[in-house]
Amino acid sequence: MSTTPPVLAAELAQAWADIQRYHPELPDLAAPESLIGESSSACGAELSFERLLHEAVHGIAAARGVRDTSRAGRYHNRRFLAIAEEMGLDHSEEPHASSGFSLVTLDPEAKRRYRPTIERLQRALKAHTAATAADTKRSFRGPAARHGSSGGGVRVKAVCDCGRNVRVVPSVLAQAPIVCGGCMKPFRIPDVAIAAAS
Repeated sequence: MSTTPPVLAAELAQAWADIQRYHPELPDLAAPESLIGESSSACGAELSFERLLHEAVHGIAAARGVRDTSRAGRYHNRRFLAIAEEMGLDHSEEPHASSGFSLVTLDPEAKRRYRPTIERLQRALKAHTAATAADTKRSFRGPAARHGSSGGGVRVKAVCDCGRNVRVVPSVLAQAPIVCGGCMKPFRIPDVAIAAAS
């Protein structure tokens, strides 16, 4: 098994497809590699199948037009919890004061249903961790690594000609232009931000 981030991204995409078999309304995962370096205290900092299923809850909420979080996405409300329970995730009775019902765990049925998927993803994550643990300052992992991430998580400021700005993962901006609705010009990452992130 290769240990490169694209292989891990492929395993994440396959795990997402496995979830879609049971939940067909779940939208496709646009960029699985964005989850590799992503970290969130509300959703769980460590990448795992449980966290992937958590993200799938958000995907189904979006497909249904359900507002499942507040406080800039940190607080996971009872609408999030209802969808999470549909998908095989449990939560303690009381919500966390700052993140609500974000800390979910797989119920026994979901553990059985997704066991092969979980095992396959765990092998890919272990291989990825072993490969990246050997990195040194002389290691090169491609453009995304220069921004402090293996494909996601670290956002930098991108600006347009009229002065508006957005925070964006550089690898996402590299996929296709993001156009400003005010001046209709593409957002770009200033050279200063690129140098600071290197």
